[in-house]
Amino acid sequence: MGKLAGQTAWVTGAGSGIGEAAAIALAAEGAIVVISGRTKEKLDKVAATIKAAGGTVHVKPADLAKPAAVQKVADFIGSKLGRLDVLVNNAGVNIQQRTWKDLKPEGVQELVNGNLFSAFYCAMSALPIMRAQGGGLMIHTASMAGRFVSPLSGAGYTASKHAVVAMSHSLNMEECGNGIRSCAMCPGEVRTPILDKRPNKLSEKELAEMVQPEDCAALVLFLATMPPHVCINEVLITPTHNRSYLAAQQRRL
Repeated sequence: MGKLAGQTAWVTGAGSGIGEAAAIALAAEGAIVVISGRTKEKLDKVAATIKAAGGTVHVKPADLAKPAAVQKVADFIGSKLGRLDVLVNNAGVNIQQRTWKDLKPEGVQELVNGNLFSAFYCAMSALPIMRAQGGGLMIHTASMAGRFVSPLSGAGYTASKHAVVAMSHSLNMEECGNGIRSCAMCPGEVRTPILDKRPNKLSEKELAEMVQPEDCAALVLFLATMPPHVCINEVLITPTHNRSYLAAQQRRL
């Protein structure tokens, strides 16, 4: 019997990358997994992998930037599954226009909708279920850009991910008395499809040296299996071969 047997987990942005790997890892430990994202075809492929390994999964596509769509998934979880133990609030986006001179209002809106509003809506819809059952865990995929300001990720992405970190800490401040825990997971460079939005393409060697989605999934699983009296408020995970550190060393030479 897996460590998460009898628990329900909702993973957003589950069609690829960190979300896909996290959903597979949670299901492998016995959790009933609900996966959401905008593209049903991608979610169906992830679901097929989970089912082939003997896991239980429900595919619930949704545009997470739309509160009614998010609430519809939460209503399914509350009415059909009866509980929500883990929310992996992972959906996120970036754009190629990253500097202030290139940013346009529609790009900023896309970043705020995809990174911040979606995270808020999912947390808000999960809270009533978790309060009613006396506890639960939220894991929000923020970013190192959500903790440290850097030009690499762009002004809009950095600002929106900083807001996700702040949101997570505010959840702990208000909801700890209800047994609800919130963790801001802040990865450095991770080999995910979001890298396709980088203005400059990366080599296979550079990609291989990054944190891989399965590494983040292992961290999600660790967080999900901690005892309920423990809250890990924030965690950073970066490549050992940290390109930002190495670049800083070169500038000092």
